[in-house]
Amino acid sequence: MKRILATAGSEFRIALRNRWVAIAVALMALFAIVLSAASSAPTGTLGVDRLSVSVASLTSLAVYLVPLVALLMSFDAVAGEVERGTLPLLLTYPVARWQILAGKLLAHIAVLSLAVVAGYGIAAAGAIALDEGARAGLPALWRLTWTSVLLGATFLGAGYAISSLARRPSGAAGLAIGLWLGLVVLYDLGLLAAIVADDGGRFTTDIFPLALLANPADAFRLFNLSASEATAAAAGVGAAAGAIPLWQSLASVILWPFAALSLATLAFRKVTP
Repeated sequence: MKRILATAGSEFRIALRNRWVAIAVALMALFAIVLSAASSAPTGTLGVDRLSVSVASLTSLAVYLVPLVALLMSFDAVAGEVERGTLPLLLTYPVARWQILAGKLLAHIAVLSLAVVAGYGIAAAGAIALDEGARAGLPALWRLTWTSVLLGATFLGAGYAISSLARRPSGAAGLAIGLWLGLVVLYDLGLLAAIVADDGGRFTTDIFPLALLANPADAFRLFNLSASEATAAAAGVGAAAGAIPLWQSLASVILWPFAALSLATLAFRKVTP
């Protein structure tokens, strides 16, 4: 454990020096303020508290921003060490490869957690200041917070795997952006096109729910929307959130980080200094 914590401390200092902490916190805080202000208008017609509506908007923010920040922090975690020539020196220390990845993961999760808590905390403070009844939405905000950290852990693991396979930061950066575009943007567009082409057939009724659960970003969004009282404030997957059992989306959210980190560990084992 001391080796993991030592690696984590070193990585966190690197993140501070590279301004990743400041950048992540500033991004989450800025977008949280904007979305919280924009989503406060329809609360009267929806019949829910202001913070619950803000949580629905923050869910959409987290789906796009948390994976992107996680991938940008992790894409050179291994490839950067290889290019700088520090990986051979690192591997001479009495520390296992999985401990190195665990230390990097702890540091990067700490950065993500700071950003998430700062952004969501500002949104909650603003909502409660304007409406004392917004305190009813605090459980939904807490649920969004810890699931956002799990979503970030999933994409951190994916970033480590990409970094190990690419072995060069430039190649890893391209793969990371491609992964983000594929899972967060293009995946849903492909599902939408398939639904339109299927016209209510077997894909829509049987395959579509499974396809949503197979994507960590969609599973995260489904869980938070289906557990929220403000699903009407969210477009797109609002209907699917009510159709898919809550335990299935929760299981996907919990299992994906372990799958991604296992893949990263296997990929890192094949990296030669």
